[in-house]
Amino acid sequence: MNEIKTIRSLIPLLRLHKWRFAAIFILGLLQSFSEGVGIGLLIPLLSGLVAGPQLQPRGQWLVSKLGSLFQGVPPDRRLTVIVVCVFGAVLANAMLSYVNHLLYGWEDGNIVHTLRRRIFRQLLRVHFGFIERDRSGHLLNLLASDTWRVRDALGILVSLTITTSTVAVYVVLLLLMSWRLTLVVALAILVISTIIRLLTKAARELGQMVTRANSELAHRMVEGIDGMRVIRAFGRESYEQGRFDATSNRLRRVMLRMSLLEGIVHPVYEVLAAALVLIILLVAVPNARDSSVLLVFAFVLYRIQPRVKEFDASRVRLAALSTSVEEVLAFLNTTDKLYTISGSVTHLGSDPVIVFDKVSFQYDAADDLALTEASFTIPAGHTTAFVGPSGGGKSTVMKLILRFYEPTSGSITVGGQTLSELQVEFWRNQIAVVSQDVYLFDATVRENIAYGRLDACPDEIIEAARKADAHEFIERLPNKYETALGHHGMRLSGGQQQRISLARAIIRDPRILILDEATNALDSISEQWIQDTLDKLRENRTVIMIAHRLSTIERADQIIVLDKGRVRESGKLSELVTAGGLFARLYHLQHRPSLVHDG
Repeated sequence: MNEIKTIRSLIPLLRLHKWRFAAIFILGLLQSFSEGVGIGLLIPLLSGLVAGPQLQPRGQWLVSKLGSLFQGVPPDRRLTVIVVCVFGAVLANAMLSYVNHLLYGWEDGNIVHTLRRRIFRQLLRVHFGFIERDRSGHLLNLLASDTWRVRDALGILVSLTITTSTVAVYVVLLLLMSWRLTLVVALAILVISTIIRLLTKAARELGQMVTRANSELAHRMVEGIDGMRVIRAFGRESYEQGRFDATSNRLRRVMLRMSLLEGIVHPVYEVLAAALVLIILLVAVPNARDSSVLLVFAFVLYRIQPRVKEFDASRVRLAALSTSVEEVLAFLNTTDKLYTISGSVTHLGSDPVIVFDKVSFQYDAADDLALTEASFTIPAGHTTAFVGPSGGGKSTVMKLILRFYEPTSGSITVGGQTLSELQVEFWRNQIAVVSQDVYLFDATVRENIAYGRLDACPDEIIEAARKADAHEFIERLPNKYETALGHHGMRLSGGQQQRISLARAIIRDPRILILDEATNALDSISEQWIQDTLDKLRENRTVIMIAHRLSTIERADQIIVLDKGRVRESGKLSELVTAGGLFARLYHLQHRPSLVHDG
């Protein structure tokens, strides 16, 4: 059964808070027991009301035992004591129920918080390739929606446990009152449950459809927000509205089907359960020797029906939530995913030369090699530029240097140590990246610049902004450095965003600066300004550049030309132009022959 599989998969999550869940389960059992005691005491109470306090009920074990509990009580006070005991049991049940509700209500928030933390930690730790391959909408749905659905599943599991224990108490009472009638009732309830199971057979499939529709809607929302500039620039508002409406409507329809499926449990159970109680009363009343027992039997039967109905409804909901549970647990599973294994070395020599030795790399087993036996040296304190056609392997080199990926074969060393021997956090702290794909956080200008070094003081932030040619436009913003930039920094132009990104790298004061077409969004004047700044930054610093505009690499100490994952040429600009190879063709296509310099 799928529900059993889902329950088993939830058990590891229960262990995260095992003592609190144990307390919840124990309180639930005590609650069920107190309810059973209260209902059982109705037998001597009703017997006393019907037959009088002097008459002792006989002829049935349960009736005799319950009656004997009050043998020492004077007959004139017996009914009063029984009433007080019944009320005490009801009060105990109510208090236990309230305490259990408070405990689970407190634990409820902890469950979601724990799941969110573990999922986000997994996002930060899992191999970068896993994140790049997955759809952002799926990850967003996993973090924002599926965590709540797993919380709901855990709540249903707790409810099922308490409901099961309560039903067990009721069944014991029924058996003690009349095992023959109880067998008839059990058979009837089994038939009712089978009918419900057949009516709700599609619950799991609908749950899978809900998860997929939620993920698709989240993906559509992420694309709509991130692509807003493109959408408006191409006048695709109506097109995107139509796609969003269609996706949202698919989710609405499948949620409606799920609601209708869950809703069918209640009316079907009401009709069938009412018929069962009426039939039993009709058949049993004429032959009853003790009407009080029969009345209590009918009362217990009446009380057990909604619990069994709740059990089946919870089973349907649990089946619907099983896909979300599987998605979350599959994502949290660490045995089937790759992770970047950190080394232990936290120091670099005075001359941390980066050496690629016959490095090959492919993103996926079905893909072609992105790099093929690439060998080159990036000298410390100098500027190395990577150029070549799109898809040549330039970005792959940067990802390998940052340890987003590991080489498929070959080795990368830094100052004589393999890159894998370095502690990942230490190594990345030596690097700052300025990319053409600028990412700014939904935070203030100050916070975005200080992200490069979290302990930077205001003066250092301003100085970094000045060096990046950003201070002047920041001062014109409504709240200057405290201006909130909004999602992806949408309040700024592309050039302004790139200057903020450059300031973030400058304040880091890295030993290695990676520039991925860092001046791509700047005008000629700003580009020249920042090129002069970068010239100053190059002193005693390793600079690695990815360039399409060859004007940005004129002052590079060496240029490495990549094409289809292979190193085709390397040397200084003047040497490569003179050689007449691939670089020379690219160079002449950009019509800049006057910029050739002697090495």
